[in-house]
Amino acid sequence: MSPDRPPTLDPRAAARWARLVAPQSPWLHEEVGRRMEPRLGWITRAPRTWVHWEPWRGGMETHAALLRRYPAATVHIVESSAQAQAQVQQRLRGRWWQPQAWRTPPHRWTPPPEGSVDLLWSNMGLHAHPEPQALLRHWSRLLSPDGFLMFSCFGPDTLRELRALHEAEGWPPPAQAYTDMHDWGDMLVHSGFAEPVMDMERITLAFPTAERLLEELRGLGRNLHVDRHPTLRGRGWRTQWLRAVTEALANPAEGGQLTLTFEIVYGHAFKGVPRTPRSAESVIPVTDLRRQLSQRKP
Repeated sequence: MSPDRPPTLDPRAAARWARLVAPQSPWLHEEVGRRMEPRLGWITRAPRTWVHWEPWRGGMETHAALLRRYPAATVHIVESSAQAQAQVQQRLRGRWWQPQAWRTPPHRWTPPPEGSVDLLWSNMGLHAHPEPQALLRHWSRLLSPDGFLMFSCFGPDTLRELRALHEAEGWPPPAQAYTDMHDWGDMLVHSGFAEPVMDMERITLAFPTAERLLEELRGLGRNLHVDRHPTLRGRGWRTQWLRAVTEALANPAEGGQLTLTFEIVYGHAFKGVPRTPRSAESVIPVTDLRRQLSQRKP
């Protein structure tokens, strides 16, 4: 197994999920994007060129907010499939009589050259990538020497109530294990980034029924765990699962609604400046040595 690959994530399942295009961006992803976008105010220099990595799943409302923040910048769109790119293009095109049809900044639909990007934005996608460290290194190569990365993803406390239920019932895990923010910070440094800043928050969502909770989870992703059920479950299993979720996740403080925790990890880092390799021998001009010796004389 590649050292870049998360140990509990099935790469084939992750590839199938990447090809699946939802009818719209998930609500939770949009909410995370709304919370992450103001953090760009910390950066004083506006990017001339930036990349939105998989905006359809990351959030098209968030994309619109980024366009308003950087109206003069050129945008590169990178999507995982041609169908997702077509959805983004259709959403951005709008109607001819709508202002967005002629106010939208220039978009590029091809990957940017290496070293040409001032900002790379990725919202809620890194946790489902089969080789995240390789992706981080790729992002580092795309960024200019003073460019920066901003991303978000799920953290390890995500679905903790559902994980506890599956463990108590003896069922396989409901999702792969998510990476801790400190490990993301280490991976950023190893991938060529500098000054990583990591933080997290927990968002608790309440659902009126187990069916509504399941619908939300299916919009956010799939169970990519290597030890998930090897075959499809039938209607009896679904009924059993819904009943168990209703009993285990009911929260009296929320009027009996079912509550579920999502840990959101935020990361921000600059492109690291490459260090000049040191050789076994150093050459110092004689004039410099004489100057240093003369300064040491009393």
